[in-house]
Amino acid sequence: MMKLAPSILSCNFSNVAKAVSQVEELGLEYLHLDVMDGLFVPEITFGAKLVKDIRRNCNLIFDVHLMVERPEDKIDSFIEAGSDIITIHQESTVHIHRVLQRIKAAGIKCGISIVPSTPVSQILPILDMVDLVLVMTVNPGYGGQKLIQSCLDKVVELRDIKEKEDFNYLISVDGGVNLSTVQDVATAGADLAVTGSAFFLSDDKAEFVSKMNKLIMECK
Repeated sequence: MMKLAPSILSCNFSNVAKAVSQVEELGLEYLHLDVMDGLFVPEITFGAKLVKDIRRNCNLIFDVHLMVERPEDKIDSFIEAGSDIITIHQESTVHIHRVLQRIKAAGIKCGISIVPSTPVSQILPILDMVDLVLVMTVNPGYGGQKLIQSCLDKVVELRDIKEKEDFNYLISVDGGVNLSTVQDVATAGADLAVTGSAFFLSDDKAEFVSKMNKLIMECK
């Protein structure tokens, strides 16, 4: 069944520890951490220190999404901070193979992400070496955007490739995932659904997760 990965991008940064605890207490496995540098995307969020600080008291799987230029200059600090998965963007560096190899050599799972305008064909050469493919269903940089439905065609394509080639990557979807769109994401074949604003702006997060999981189950 598709799993949920709340993104702390949309939490109250004055109380990150409480936000992380809420995710853990609900029995979820993944925490999505959106790192933005103000160059690859317009906004700036946080760096490796935040990841390191919350890692000390948290057993969630840290899914670190680097929306940064030249990730090769930054991955070492996120490896040391305790990331479980580090995902870089296909559009962010020329030397994709080298960066992914460095992540894997450190014993960390590696991922590749594509923005809405990038076709799956651009990442075909490295699908055999990644553990996760993150399909952006909004243009990255801001929370609370509407899911671009046509991007889900990439999820279907990636699922077909995975089955045909016997690859092992997880397919994750990030952008506009909420109660209205989660079934579309699950039906397309995603393994993970990143949810930010819909989760953290919910008054009753336990009820939100329950409703999301029920909708996902209906897609089986």
